[in-house]
Amino acid sequence: MLKRTAMYEEHKRLGGRLIDFGGWELPVQYTGVMDEHLACRNAVGLFDVSHMGEVHVEGTASEAFVNYLVSNDCVKLNIKQALYTEMCNHRGGIVDDLLVYRRAKDRFFLVVNASNSDKDFAHMKKIETEFTQKNPNAGSLSVTNESSKYTQIAVQGRHAEAIVQTMTKTPLSPIKYYWFDEGTVLNGIPAIIARTGYTGEDGFELYVAWDKGPEVWRACLEAGAKYGIKPIGLGARDTLRLEMKFPLYGHELSDETNPYAAGVGWVVKPNKGTDFVGREAVLKAKEKGLPYHSVGLKLLERGIPRQGYGIYTADGKTKVGEVTSGTQSPSLGIAIAIANIAIPQSSVGTKLTVDIRGTKVPAEVTPTPFYKRPY
Repeated sequence: MLKRTAMYEEHKRLGGRLIDFGGWELPVQYTGVMDEHLACRNAVGLFDVSHMGEVHVEGTASEAFVNYLVSNDCVKLNIKQALYTEMCNHRGGIVDDLLVYRRAKDRFFLVVNASNSDKDFAHMKKIETEFTQKNPNAGSLSVTNESSKYTQIAVQGRHAEAIVQTMTKTPLSPIKYYWFDEGTVLNGIPAIIARTGYTGEDGFELYVAWDKGPEVWRACLEAGAKYGIKPIGLGARDTLRLEMKFPLYGHELSDETNPYAAGVGWVVKPNKGTDFVGREAVLKAKEKGLPYHSVGLKLLERGIPRQGYGIYTADGKTKVGEVTSGTQSPSLGIAIAIANIAIPQSSVGTKLTVDIRGTKVPAEVTPTPFYKRPY
């Protein structure tokens, strides 16, 4: 039995084509991937991301625990600030990437990927036991899975602030990127209002009570009508994140992936003053020499690079990597990919070929993000 978000009936009403996504029945598209993608880039898009997992971490030991759990430095977080991080296993692989929101001195809000939420929470509880055994005098600690209590709605695009501001008395312009506030939307519905997102556009993610989701969703569509707002499915969500080279678990990230190889080494803080899960293994693999780097590719001729396609030297003779994500970029009109490439061939400007069903198509390593917003 597939799980459904609170917006299931809204998706049906809007003509969303529903598919199985990590055990959830979610819309892959409404009017088409290209149309939805460009609506988000040029106007504004509305996303149901309620399938994401939410975990509360509270208590006097919460900061120390979260800092041990993840690779980034949570001590530096101010109240109402968020950060992006990896959560590693003891082998140095990535259990998941996630957002950490600091709601108070001893209160954190962790948002994890939908397909991983059960696995992630089990990992967190295992690390909680490990942490408390290592630190018996650390203080109080509570780690609870609150995923079933939240609806998460994302409003993304250049008109996002104008739309959301009509729905809340909380001033939005002072909220900087990767900060948030807590207030209400509509007629007093409590909400976490975060200036975060997965598209490369300006925007907000609204966390409200599960059963309030449809009301907030409809209000977003109504407030955004004059700006050309459109609901966006999983298809365009993927092409939008790919244009930004934002990694996705199961593509760029896995339990065996080293953060430095995956291009997310910037959120590994080995000198943050405390140990974290996987630190030794992550650093040892880096010192030993990584087998590849995650880079951006653009095709120089027609073709679509798909996950798993082999990448070869320019003469097509030697395999040097593999595509992890690829698409025809709606914004740029060219085929792009994220790929794991052997380090000697991973420099920007290197000419390569991609094996597309037996044909070696010329490609080039290119700077990322592929797309940069013009405002």
